Amino acid sequence: MSDTSTTAPDPEPFRVPDGDLDDLASTLAKTMTEVRQHGVILDRLGSEPASAPPQPGDGIPAAAAADSAQEKGPASMFILALGGEAYDVELAALSTWVNYLFLPVYGREISTTRPWCAQWHEHPEAVARLHALWLAWQQFTDAEAGLSGPSTWHRDHLDHTLAHLRAPDGPFGACATSPIRPNHRVLATPAPEQMGLAA
Repeated sequence: MSDTSTTAPDPEPFRVPDGDLDDLASTLAKTMTEVRQHGVILDRLGSEPASAPPQPGDGIPAAAAADSAQEKGPASMFILALGGEAYDVELAALSTWVNYLFLPVYGREISTTRPWCAQWHEHPEAVARLHALWLAWQQFTDAEAGLSGPSTWHRDHLDHTLAHLRAPDGPFGACATSPIRPNHRVLATPAPEQMGLAA
């Protein structure tokens, strides 16, 4: 018996020219950033309850069902538009960013002229402003934002947000600044009937 099987020779190793390695590293970094952003989006989508658009057999004409699906459009990513578990998931992700990146880098000293509240997540205005800041950070630190993206984020988003959040009359204005005697108080907002009278 003769051995008729042929073994294929091992393929030649693929070598990337040294000049292309920087481009390869840049492409890899961009791809990893996109994968992380897709993961955040998938987490958000997975936490929202699935709602099927109306079907023609549900007693709604086909044209009305199509119009309803088009009017709905993409859901807002802004935290104030979320509810229930979706809000909790988004707040947890925001808290990670605030506690491990934002505060260590931009927290600065707390004083009566620059207040901060450790329970910031209980101040609706603070949550809204920090979430908007975080969304902008995700956009402007992405490789597609270009080299000036982080500078734009600082100038157009961070400085403005910090000025409002840490102002003496901002959302933390009623919270104590002493770490020895912490005091947390959410300021009252105008009642809806009072707002209606002013209009």
